[in-house]
Amino acid sequence: MKLQNRIHLFTTALFFVLLILINMAIYFSFSRILISSELEDTEEEAERIIEEINRGTNDVPLTDFLRAYVPVNGMVQVINEEGGVEAGIAATGKQRLQELPENYFSGEITEVLEYNENQHTFVSTPIIQEDGGVAALQVTEEIASTQENLQTLKFVLIAATIIGMIPLFLSSRLLSNLIIRPITSMTRTMQEIRKSGNFKRIDLSNKSRDELHTMGQSFNDMIELLEENYKKQERFVSNASHELKTPLTVVESYSSLLKRRGLSDPDIFQESVEAINSEAERMKELTEQLLMLAKKDAQWNVNMEKVSLNQLVKTSVQAFVNAYDRNVDIQADQEVNVTTDEQKLKQLLYIFMDNAKKYSEDKITVRITAMDSFGVLEIIDYGIGISKEDLERVFDRFYRVDEARNRKSGGFGLGLSLAKELEQALKAEVFLSSELGSGTKAMIKVPLSH
Repeated sequence: MKLQNRIHLFTTALFFVLLILINMAIYFSFSRILISSELEDTEEEAERIIEEINRGTNDVPLTDFLRAYVPVNGMVQVINEEGGVEAGIAATGKQRLQELPENYFSGEITEVLEYNENQHTFVSTPIIQEDGGVAALQVTEEIASTQENLQTLKFVLIAATIIGMIPLFLSSRLLSNLIIRPITSMTRTMQEIRKSGNFKRIDLSNKSRDELHTMGQSFNDMIELLEENYKKQERFVSNASHELKTPLTVVESYSSLLKRRGLSDPDIFQESVEAINSEAERMKELTEQLLMLAKKDAQWNVNMEKVSLNQLVKTSVQAFVNAYDRNVDIQADQEVNVTTDEQKLKQLLYIFMDNAKKYSEDKITVRITAMDSFGVLEIIDYGIGISKEDLERVFDRFYRVDEARNRKSGGFGLGLSLAKELEQALKAEVFLSSELGSGTKAMIKVPLSH
């Protein structure tokens, strides 16, 4: 069964049961009130008769006396202790009430009797007779009008229930449609996306801010995110393919040259081997950076701790100097402790030092300072620098300032993009300033440790 039909059936059944329960509560409440009222009237009638009997001014026979107080729809009788009727009279047309069994009750009795398919109120009250004996005055009264009223109320409530089911059925159908409409629209949109391959969104013309609208908005946000990631993936794959094409072409060209002339010409052999080795290293570096960027969600599990910025720079620079045999000057006026992930801050430092190495033959300066609530690392080179126009885009993935210069230095336009993502993961701040012909300065601001 469809979800829409289940919701329709369930809500209809639920409201129907609630309507039945409410009507039953109304019926039984009114029934109780009306019957209680009838019993009170009968009790008052019995008390009035007893008051007249107790006055002791009755010179007429008891039967004739009771005739004046007999209820219009009932009977009055006096039962002695032996269960015999001493006196009794029934209203016209109600003589059959005298066929009821005569029972003596020593205490007060108030109840509703069922006789001849009709309900009667019955009150029995003890009285003291003139001779000192005890008897029971019993008043029985038919409550046909009350039964008729209750029967009418029953028919009205049944009719109201049947008539009320019509709008109830329609409203539950409308409710199910209202609940299912965003889901149906979402399903239809997903099917259209699957068939056409184009990202689409649900029309949210309704200005309401209920949960269904929120669900539709969340779906549209998800589709927007998927579309954005899909475009990024296409652009990423396209750029990666473009970057890998050149080194692969170089490797292919030199390998063909080796096949043709490598064994006969040692110079060509040496040149080809060096070129192939260089391009292989470049492809390895590019692949590693591509994998790191692709896995950034898994990589950026940071472990924030207190780190000595001076010690971190010292160990990192020493490893850099040993690897590339470059002159690096460390400048620090004080001890600076920061809260960061040590390994990832090292990685961020290596990216800027590597860029300084590529674009400068002169020494590299690493300066450590404290500024406001940040520890500051400055990596300064005195190389060719970057123009103001290019400086705005250097953090874009695969963007290269100068094609020829990058080919010579081995850059891919990925390092600074990775640095930007490391900056976000570490909650740090990265700034880059440069001037053509004067060099470049990278600044890394990391929160101080408290």
